Amino acid sequence: MLNFITRRLGTMLLTMLCLTLVVFFMINLEPNLRKLSISQLDMRSSDADIEQWLVRNGYRDNFFVRYGRWLGVVEKQPNISPTTGEPVPRFSFCNEPAEPYYGGIIQGDFGCSTKFRVPVAEKLFPALGATGLLMFWVMVVMVPVSLLIGVLAGMREGSRTDRSLSIASITTTATPEYVSGVIFTVIFASWLGILNGSAASATSQGITFSNFTLPVMTMAIYGIGYIARMTRASMVEVMTQQYIRTARLKGLAFNAVVIKHALRNALIAPFTVIMLQFPWLLTGVVIVEVMFRYQGFGYTLVEAAGNNDIDLLLGCSLVSVFVVLSTQLISDVGYAYLNPRIRVS
Repeated sequence: MLNFITRRLGTMLLTMLCLTLVVFFMINLEPNLRKLSISQLDMRSSDADIEQWLVRNGYRDNFFVRYGRWLGVVEKQPNISPTTGEPVPRFSFCNEPAEPYYGGIIQGDFGCSTKFRVPVAEKLFPALGATGLLMFWVMVVMVPVSLLIGVLAGMREGSRTDRSLSIASITTTATPEYVSGVIFTVIFASWLGILNGSAASATSQGITFSNFTLPVMTMAIYGIGYIARMTRASMVEVMTQQYIRTARLKGLAFNAVVIKHALRNALIAPFTVIMLQFPWLLTGVVIVEVMFRYQGFGYTLVEAAGNNDIDLLLGCSLVSVFVVLSTQLISDVGYAYLNPRIRVS
């Protein structure tokens, strides 16, 4: 198992390097660089002024040199002031030194946010923490409810309970977040008036039940149906196994057979699905956070993309890649632990 984890970590690092290289190339395309320079200069800036700004800030240097600077393996150079000829920081509002230095991902320096005019880490990690809290409560609601629905439906295949729960699960899975979010807002905020329809105050005035419930409900309701369907299919398969029939023939009660023999094997497949919900939550949260103005990771990502904030976009991309690869590793290790037939060679 240790060798397996070591190999997977090496593969993760190589995959992260390749993916970040592709993302770095896409974000640093010419239209994005021009929009960035215009946002830092003036809408009426000439092409010569734009080109001069890009050259002065190192955006015209070799692509791999710039990628190495972002990683932290190539030394960063300060700008040269066009008026005084003295070295000056690239972005003064981020307290960058006016001298050559190594500062990149390896050193924990994610760059400077040109939209929010702060270091990327000061904007990215608080937003990620707010989204992490949202994701935690979504999982707290989603996982137990979906497993309960799936187990109840799969225990007695073809029954009225199975059909009713299956129809409800399919309905929730077929309803995207932007639709359920609008429906919940209309019902609970507009008609009943018991919940706040906007979660903007969740990050500015503190999280409360009223301003946090709708985003959690919107995200959880979609995942509940998917996990419940997977759990139901796994439970149906397990209940037809020979050892289940043997346990029933020995006189064990139905509930005892389900809890002691069927449940653990039935949870193997849903465990993998549950772990894969984390990448979905990180990307699906974009729609929900923008809809409810919850200032977390998704809201920050949209703001960075809309304002060509290159360093912040790269930081968000790095976090997304890390979350996806980490959850896949945990899923593989957990699957091998739950299923004794799996042998790591």
